[in-house]
Amino acid sequence: MIEIKNIEKSFGGVKILKGVSSVFEAGKTNLIIGQSGSGKTVLLKSLLGIHTPEVGTISFDGRIYSDLSADEKREIRTEIGMLFQGSALFDSMTVAENVAFPLKMFTNDSNAKIQKRVDFVLERVNLVGAHKKLPSEISGGMQKRVAIARAIVNNPKYLFCDEPNSGLDPNTAILIDNLIREITEEYNITTVVNTHDMNSVMEIGDKILFLKNGVKAWEGTKEDIFLTENEAIVEFVYSSELFKKVREAYLKG
Repeated sequence: MIEIKNIEKSFGGVKILKGVSSVFEAGKTNLIIGQSGSGKTVLLKSLLGIHTPEVGTISFDGRIYSDLSADEKREIRTEIGMLFQGSALFDSMTVAENVAFPLKMFTNDSNAKIQKRVDFVLERVNLVGAHKKLPSEISGGMQKRVAIARAIVNNPKYLFCDEPNSGLDPNTAILIDNLIREITEEYNITTVVNTHDMNSVMEIGDKILFLKNGVKAWEGTKEDIFLTENEAIVEFVYSSELFKKVREAYLKG
């Protein structure tokens, strides 16, 4: 579980996050949504320790990050998996080498143990037989699955995903969403997803935090979205006719 309390963050005298509080639970997909400039990327980077809030606390299973020693912070970082927007694979490394990279960086495991773990996670993301391929030799959807395998190879307690469906076709995006949800539930990971994809919201939104102008404007589940009368979230989600029709159908039962 990750808990944030009264987070404030400014840049150049401009306050980006304005007292944001929330709880992201383990075993659930926790989504951060909002328009460009809403503060969602700043919040994600604050959770990752890239930005340091001027006010407020971020706790990882009761451990307040700002109160920890350098070694304790380093330990939390080893418990984090990160899925980057562009997958961020190393072009000169094979699929297996990309996935093994965190293990070689952060553990003293033997080559045999690393290989066994790499085999396991690649099988988990349905990439058996892709070990020796380079990123340029596989599709964008496969690259994303490699990135997911790399993100979970260290058995993380916390998984952060930045726009995981960026650049993917709708069918592949659904597959990635389902894979993130399955892995989250299977390993009881606290997963936080920064997204603008409303299909993701409706598919895997166990918990949704909606930011507007740096403020928590709404939070709830994907089911709550259909029932809420909060004008900010209704305007954001139902800006398209398709989602308006989906909501109308839901309310009619």
